[in-house]
Amino acid sequence: MKPSDPLAASASSILAWRVLTLVNVFRLLVPPLLAILFVTLSPSPVGQVRPGIFIGTALAYFLFAIGSIPGIRRRTPGIDIQSVIGGGVDVIAIALLTYSSGGMSSGLGAILVLPIGAASFILGQRLAFMLAALAALSLLVQQGFMTLMGGPADAGDFTAAGIVGALIFILTLGIGPLSRSLRESEERVRLREVDAANLAELNQFIVQHLRESILVVDENDSIRLINESASQLLKRGPVSRGTPLGEVSPRLLYLLGTWRAHSYDWQMSSLSVVTADGGSIVQPHFVSLDRESKGPTLIFLEDMTLIAERVQQSKLAALGRLSASIAHEIRNPVGAMSHAAQLLAEAPSLSAQEKRLTTIITNNGERVSTIIDNVLQLSRRDTTRQERIELNGWMREFLTEFRQTSQIGEDALRFDPAVQDLEVRVDPTHLHQLMWNLCENALKYGRDSQGQGIVEIQTGRIALSERPYLEVLDRGPGISAPDAERIFEPFFTGGKGGTGLGLFIARELAQCNRAVLAYEARPGGGASFRLVFADPQRWE
Repeated sequence: MKPSDPLAASASSILAWRVLTLVNVFRLLVPPLLAILFVTLSPSPVGQVRPGIFIGTALAYFLFAIGSIPGIRRRTPGIDIQSVIGGGVDVIAIALLTYSSGGMSSGLGAILVLPIGAASFILGQRLAFMLAALAALSLLVQQGFMTLMGGPADAGDFTAAGIVGALIFILTLGIGPLSRSLRESEERVRLREVDAANLAELNQFIVQHLRESILVVDENDSIRLINESASQLLKRGPVSRGTPLGEVSPRLLYLLGTWRAHSYDWQMSSLSVVTADGGSIVQPHFVSLDRESKGPTLIFLEDMTLIAERVQQSKLAALGRLSASIAHEIRNPVGAMSHAAQLLAEAPSLSAQEKRLTTIITNNGERVSTIIDNVLQLSRRDTTRQERIELNGWMREFLTEFRQTSQIGEDALRFDPAVQDLEVRVDPTHLHQLMWNLCENALKYGRDSQGQGIVEIQTGRIALSERPYLEVLDRGPGISAPDAERIFEPFFTGGKGGTGLGLFIARELAQCNRAVLAYEARPGGGASFRLVFADPQRWE
């Protein structure tokens, strides 16, 4: 440790001032204790030879200790000056108290060891030895003066004065290395505390500014640590420590409980959480911080929107090759099979059962053709031509076309814009296909068995992020919790007759336009599909 190190100097200074404070406490205690002995005991062991000098010295010594308190608190003047002045006063005061009590036989001279030893701890070696020499000399002088004045003394008192003086010198010599060792130890401790504090601040800074979103919850599902990125995803603002996870994201709390129940990540790849602004989908990954997977848990939130953009090109290339193979290898045989079934159905000699079989062949052939068309459309979406459109006006034109094609009235499919002049940036052909799929699904699955029920379409802006959105809502039976986790998977269908590609294609088209399509159960029953568009200003 370099002496010029400011941290080391600060640590050494703090320790020295602490020792000086203790010495001043010693000065405050000695006069009252000697006064008590002088007043209460008879004959008194102290002050019996020169009572006047004893009382005056004790009072002056006590007042000096009181007067030193402000200087020690303000730390001015410097510690060396205060130590030298205090050590000199200690030597003079204790020498006078010893003289007034009968010399070295009173034993008061020995208490010089403490203030001189403390001064040796604070001061440099030269000043410490100067005070030690002054202390030893004062004891010999007071004893010699006691002998000259005819007081009670013998040769042994000079020996005692010499022994105490020698002890003071030995103590001064030994305290020097000890003080350096103690100071170095305290400096190391303080430096370690500073390093630990700096490391904690650095760790906090790293955690808070990580691009990855992380949070830690305890066994009671309360948030113990959350970085800025996770706070923005889940709440669009700061989240205080100790906040229940359910208040921030009920969906994430449900997924955490599911993971803890299974103790491993068996199906988490398909489970996701919609962010607070509705503009992104994140996938949580859970890591237990104990062995039983029941206590504190570290949660990583992976932004699936960014990942989807990275794999977009490779997926399109694979779909292009797949669609070419499907068109060549499957469509022609399926077309021939469907054509043969139609010719066979026209034969007059077919029975009712045979006609039913030809109908099954024809229907399934059409279903396979529909799947092929959907895959081909999906593979062609690599050319996205985004335009600025006014969403409400575009929706009115789309609904007019959709109602005419589906032969439904305005009461069956209502449009309710929450704000006017809602501008978005999107490929109109992609949006047309996406909305067609959503509206068809809502009319097919979002109404009762008699085909009754109202499908609502709403537009507006997300309150937290001001991102424009479009919702398709119905009051049908909704989607069960297990199926809700899989509805966007390709070829998964919860109803009869579907291809299982409609919602998959819809989400892919949304991702192609940097938008997010998510499903939520509608409060009060039914389903809600929300399409959150990208900020139209962001992608200029």
